[in-house]
Amino acid sequence: MLKGVFDQLSELGNLVPRYTGPRCLLERHAVGGCDACHSACPHEAIETPPGTYGVRVDPQKCTGCGLCVQACPTGALEYDLMTPLQSVHDQREQPAEPRQPGPPEATLTCVPSGAGGPSLPCLGRVTPALVAAAGAWDVPLTLIHGDCAACPVGRAGVPERLEAVAEQAQELRRATGRPAQVTVRPAVPEDQGRALKVSRRGAFSSLLRAGGRQLSQNLPERPLPFVDWSDPPQRTPQEWTWRRKALKPVPAAGAGIAWPAPLVDDKCIDCPVCANVCPTEAITRDLRPEGGVRLLLNLGACTGCMACLRSCPPGAIHEQKEWLLAAFDVQVLLRESDHTM
Repeated sequence: MLKGVFDQLSELGNLVPRYTGPRCLLERHAVGGCDACHSACPHEAIETPPGTYGVRVDPQKCTGCGLCVQACPTGALEYDLMTPLQSVHDQREQPAEPRQPGPPEATLTCVPSGAGGPSLPCLGRVTPALVAAAGAWDVPLTLIHGDCAACPVGRAGVPERLEAVAEQAQELRRATGRPAQVTVRPAVPEDQGRALKVSRRGAFSSLLRAGGRQLSQNLPERPLPFVDWSDPPQRTPQEWTWRRKALKPVPAAGAGIAWPAPLVDDKCIDCPVCANVCPTEAITRDLRPEGGVRLLLNLGACTGCMACLRSCPPGAIHEQKEWLLAAFDVQVLLRESDHTM
């Protein structure tokens, strides 16, 4: 069985996630740093080379489970999100199977589960943006996992992590008044015969395993190009771009949207630390020709990592957990001062 799993994984291409150094809190020298990816990795594939900042992923140890990406608070590590998003979107247009009454559902499975249908190396790759987008499209999403405790790809806690991801997505969608319909469950024998659902664009390749014992449709890896940091929109990870896009139906004007981000109080000494440590440069300092500084926040680019809060020398930053929709369409003024450090 394990050989079959690794044979399938070998066909998926490069399993190592893309690393964008400027988004890493270690490279940003944020106070307290970050070890979320290292702690999440079940295979000791995440390394912090001595005498350096940032992280390195060992391609010989990485299985592509995605748990480091799921845990990263800044999008420094990421996989292509468009392919699974396209799969979920396309499945909503497929008719329901005769043995499954009700509206069409979208499914994602892991390769080791043996279930048919669109599959990822591990459901550790599922993120809040993916679940929230399914809610925006009003398509029920079922996440089918295998025996995670014995899995060579991920780890035993994947189902619990998926429940946490789903809850985070539901918090975001609460402002829309329409929660996502998401189910997390283990695979059962009947799942091996699930019909293959191929994108109308023909973007996905199908694999038929020996004797028809296993039907799977591995979502192909789409290599991500390096981020062009000189292009501000590219600094925002796909994950947070799609969380913003998934706010459909449009929340009411007075609805609070769950999007943790910083506010600044009068203890601010107008130093540049918060802007320097921000992993997406969502916080910027506008130096005025006549003197003084304006501290601005691009809310949609903020990942809520709160590195600014932990690093602020006078402790002038605190977290605001909810924002109004209008705040996404303007530069939020965090601070205006007539002097600078």
